[in-house]
Amino acid sequence: MSFDESRLHGALREIFGEVVPYRRETLTGDASTRLYHRLHFEGAPSLVVMDLPEDFLGSDEKTAGERPSELPFLEVQRLLASAGLPVPRVEAVDLGARVVLLEDLGDRTFESTVVSATPAEREARYERAVDLLVRLHEGLYPPPPGSVVEKRRFDRALLRWELDHFREWGIEALTGALTPAARKELDRHFDRVVERLLEAPLGFVHRDYQSRNLMVRDDGSLVIIDFQDAMVGPYIYDLVALLCDSYVELDVPFRRRLIQRYAEARGFDVDEARTLFEVQTVQRKLKDAGRFVFIDRVRKNPRFLVHFPASLARVGEALEALSGLDGLGPLLEELVPGFPSSAEVPASVNG
Repeated sequence: MSFDESRLHGALREIFGEVVPYRRETLTGDASTRLYHRLHFEGAPSLVVMDLPEDFLGSDEKTAGERPSELPFLEVQRLLASAGLPVPRVEAVDLGARVVLLEDLGDRTFESTVVSATPAEREARYERAVDLLVRLHEGLYPPPPGSVVEKRRFDRALLRWELDHFREWGIEALTGALTPAARKELDRHFDRVVERLLEAPLGFVHRDYQSRNLMVRDDGSLVIIDFQDAMVGPYIYDLVALLCDSYVELDVPFRRRLIQRYAEARGFDVDEARTLFEVQTVQRKLKDAGRFVFIDRVRKNPRFLVHFPASLARVGEALEALSGLDGLGPLLEELVPGFPSSAEVPASVNG
């Protein structure tokens, strides 16, 4: 896809006073509709370009609440920065040209530092990530009245939409439409999951606090990115996103220790936090599985399909650990081939 270099001129003048020479490098994309580039300069630090889509006030994710009047990334970045949380600096903004220039944090993600780490190193790094999450949640809840975060809620409709997203893409797109009876039974179980989550204490929700959305500086400190979809919802959501990450496998005892670390730091009952964690895991990981198929079928990006089986396996583990959701596991075994632990990677429609 071609890029009109003149779109950068206004932002470059804001920083340098003129359009200085640079070399542009397009960065590998993710599941977002945003694109990213790196600008290399002579004698100055590199910058990252957030290349916005035409409808840049929208979201890649389903959201609740009114359409924002300001780019959510910029508003949430200010909220986090004002609370003393580590986020990338915004160097220049030219929304007319649909570009935002950001501090370049490099390519070292949290994921890259833990996949090859020793057990002791991995534990220490995850403890830092959990401690940062505690800071995030304590510093941003309740959010400022009227802020984009305060206006967006993980309410009943949105929680159900995410589960229905799995039904549509994780089941029906792969095996065909459900019978009315099966649909009714699945709806009943999904409603029970949502009811349990609506009983949870509310908090700030980053919505995708996972290993690819934490960058690591040279000194080992973490920086939070991809926070533009932040909202109010079940406080445990972000902890599930981190510890049931699609890209890093954690064993159950380690996960339980980290849940305890978070709960004790926040003053929550540990057993209640662990139970709520498993309920949220069912909802989040079903949504993830459906999302991976959606990204392939609709956005023509098959890279995430490989994570479909692991997401379902984690749902199975969570259901085994829970009481009160009896029947959902056997129903999913009927509807999803191989659930929970033998599901195959779905075939891509993109070759």
